[in-house]
Amino acid sequence: MDVFETAYRRAAVYRSGVANRQVRSQRSYCEMQTQFAAPLPETGSPDCAVIDELADIGEPGLMQITHPRFFGWVMGASSAVSVAADWLASAWGQNAAMHASSPTAAVVEETAAGWLLDILDLPREAAVGFVSGATIGSFTALAAARGALLRQQGWDCEAQGLFGAPEIHVFVGDDVHTSVLSALRYLGFGDQRIIRVETDMQGKMSASDLSRQCASCCGPKLIIAQAGQINTGAFDPFSKLADIARNNGAWLHVDGAFGLWARADPNLRSLTEGIELADSWVVDGHKWLQVPFDSGYAIVRDADALRKAMTISASYLPLQEQGDRAPSYLVPELSRRARGLPTWAALKSLGRSGVIEMVSRHCALARQIAQDADATPGIQVMNDVVLNQVILRFGEDQDGPDKRKAFATAVIDLLVQEGTIFVSGAAWRGERVMRISVISGETTMKDASIATDAIRRAWERVSASPPLNLAAAQ
Repeated sequence: MDVFETAYRRAAVYRSGVANRQVRSQRSYCEMQTQFAAPLPETGSPDCAVIDELADIGEPGLMQITHPRFFGWVMGASSAVSVAADWLASAWGQNAAMHASSPTAAVVEETAAGWLLDILDLPREAAVGFVSGATIGSFTALAAARGALLRQQGWDCEAQGLFGAPEIHVFVGDDVHTSVLSALRYLGFGDQRIIRVETDMQGKMSASDLSRQCASCCGPKLIIAQAGQINTGAFDPFSKLADIARNNGAWLHVDGAFGLWARADPNLRSLTEGIELADSWVVDGHKWLQVPFDSGYAIVRDADALRKAMTISASYLPLQEQGDRAPSYLVPELSRRARGLPTWAALKSLGRSGVIEMVSRHCALARQIAQDADATPGIQVMNDVVLNQVILRFGEDQDGPDKRKAFATAVIDLLVQEGTIFVSGAAWRGERVMRISVISGETTMKDASIATDAIRRAWERVSASPPLNLAAAQ
């Protein structure tokens, strides 16, 4: 048992002090390669020594994702209770594939699935598959969509494959997230065969352009909408898209990796109006729910379509009772960890009110950061801050895009190196922008103020540097 105590001690010390660390990692990837480089040991080491060595060597290369001022890449901070539940999932060593392999894992997952449908207010008859994240979530849901659409054409792709199958026309917004493109590629749709639909300055899909393009195509159709554009946080017009889908016999899928959680907050719910009319949805637990990584949910209204796409069967596997929720019939994996345990723990700990408070607080902090930044000369907020995402441009119109790009790159680099906050960059509408995602469970107004002050200071240093020597500010 000493090895568990050692792991607990090292984890507890790290987590209790993470807010006092610089947010960035202290060592680079190349430096960590040097630290871990070693031949395979010929003889073993004591278990406790192994854990201590892993922590000693590994901690300097950690990004402090659980830090309250980590604002990069829309990554949640993994709450203490969900981490503890995740430890139990590992310690119990359960395979969550079947009722027989773990009654506890199966029932906890079933309960958590019901809670998710409740708090997100999605059709209660929908099936929920516990997957590793939004990419595999979209893969799973879109596999169900592919099968259902082709069966309507008299083609069973699960039995006959795709050679000779009717073509499915796939429509995505022009600012679709790359995880959706990956899922489509894995399913055989291909990057270059999809049909891109116009989007506005916030990345919101144009319903009129979608309607026009759908009208020009014959055959089965798959429409992929977005709840929470990765840069702006924008939401597609779901009610209009649902009408178009219904009129065209199309399957409507929603990529809601983090934005779908807005549906839990009564004050944000209007952003998701009509989203319940879709056929499938994907959302992450390791973002706004603060569950450890390797947690996402594929939600499909037609449970039978999902089972047809995902069921794994063999003579050595026990049969499921008719009508039972069979975990391995809802996801691509057979052997997998008990992912439902951390989700159950997070929802049990937070309750509906806790989820609402956290989502509401983060969105309010994002608006405050945007307001303070926009009041600073030379900094412009590039998006309507409807959710938890803020994107900032640095420099004036007369500076030109190349100089503004250099400004943004220098400010981001300076902030990351200084370590008070962590932010990332992106390209948006021809500009290099700073992306700020407020999604760590522990982030407070004080953290937002510290972030704004750090951004202002960095911008003052960069803007005071000679235009052709911006690197000197780093």
